[in-house]
Amino acid sequence: MNWLNEQQEHSVIYVSFGSLAELDARQMQELAFGIKQSGKHFLWVVSASEEHKLPRGFVEETSVKGLVVQWCSQMEVLAHKAIGCFVTHCGWNSTLEALCLGVPMVAIPICTDQGINAKFIADVWRMGVKVDFDKNGVFKGEMVGHCIREVMDGKKRKEIKTTSKRWMEMAREAVKEGGSSDISINEFVASLTQHSKS
Repeated sequence: MNWLNEQQEHSVIYVSFGSLAELDARQMQELAFGIKQSGKHFLWVVSASEEHKLPRGFVEETSVKGLVVQWCSQMEVLAHKAIGCFVTHCGWNSTLEALCLGVPMVAIPICTDQGINAKFIADVWRMGVKVDFDKNGVFKGEMVGHCIREVMDGKKRKEIKTTSKRWMEMAREAVKEGGSSDISINEFVASLTQHSKS
């Protein structure tokens, strides 16, 4: 958090693939290349068991612009004013956290429901872009770098920022007292209570 506090507003990309998704060594190298190529400041969460997949010398070469950590409090990081973009595997929890905090995303789905989540991020909610994979299911570092720049500086930046803010406001409206989510939860609890009495 101290490092983030020193960065300019909306200038940092946050990169995290959750605790379960694993990239193979080749994809880790491509991701590292894309992050480096973007030219942006970055905070990248790489678990201890995955660190050996980083390109040799990457941490040292990027130490001026980046910070690689083994763990962080994701909600705290996503809520920080320095974060301008979230490079994510599109796990449902991560997707919802970014949506609720209004953080634009670069979607790199790895497995299961993540492809659907990525489609929503890019095409339905319009709060980010999706990295393309080749016919072998591999993404390239150049594409990652391009997508990061598109979200942070590109033509779509303004639209993505605007829609991200709108989704954040709608999410907050839904969970506040009297909001649609609050009402649904209360109705659900009431139906369970009623069912247990009968």
